[in-house]
Amino acid sequence: MTTAFLGLGALGHAIAGRLIATGTDLALWNRNPSRAAGLDAPLAATPADAVAQADLVLLCLADSAAVRSLLHDQGLLAACAGKLIVDTTTNHYRDVLDFHRDARAAGAAYLECPVAGSVVPASNGALTLLAGGRAEDLERARPVLERMGSTLFHWEEPGLATRMKLVNNQALGGIMAVLAEALKVGEAAGLDRARVLDVLAAGGGESLVLRAKKQKLQERDWSPHFKVATIAKDLRYLLELAGENGAAAPVAESVRTRFTDAAAQGRADLDFSAVEGS
Repeated sequence: MTTAFLGLGALGHAIAGRLIATGTDLALWNRNPSRAAGLDAPLAATPADAVAQADLVLLCLADSAAVRSLLHDQGLLAACAGKLIVDTTTNHYRDVLDFHRDARAAGAAYLECPVAGSVVPASNGALTLLAGGRAEDLERARPVLERMGSTLFHWEEPGLATRMKLVNNQALGGIMAVLAEALKVGEAAGLDRARVLDVLAAGGGESLVLRAKKQKLQERDWSPHFKVATIAKDLRYLLELAGENGAAAPVAESVRTRFTDAAAQGRADLDFSAVEGS
């Protein structure tokens, strides 16, 4: 199976590298071609060129606006008739319904498949995959998805997988904000940074988030695996989802403010663990 891979940000680059390492035949495209550096696969000049010989089209883009632009403004849908689009972007919960509909109208199949996990698990094929769409489309994509992730959840009803991803990132952002705040308070109180992190890891702060970010926090390494701007975007989508369904989310409101403040202070493109400074 030939796979077109469109979108080589930090996460996309890591997923593409994993797929290449496990023998997947990829054709790459990215708006900025320099982002394909280090990937041993051909780089196409246009999205249509990338998908021309592909059976499966993987998208890993920044947001729903980028997906919509690629599908419509850049003519990708017209090139995808008969193909399966697997969209790993964390989309807006309303927009993803449009993408399902638009793909069907163009004669393509569409599987929403946002992922939980960032660069390190992506590089190791250990992402959690949240797939939404027809069971037959999932089975068609499964050989590639199994190289990307170690855990897969499936919802047949369009949109539910994306809603779950937003709920997941509600928890993700909240845990990261609390850990960063606890570290800041501990240091202000005269505690050694490394010792604070060790105790949090052995006590109430122990979590997948801390395990993933402990070294970055210790070293103040804000190189982006998952950007401040991206979690702020996801929390905006989440709060719209909560509001439409009458679910109060005051903690998520506060956490989103922390991340939007961090972005406004110049940390938008840093790793979301950089919220510590806000």
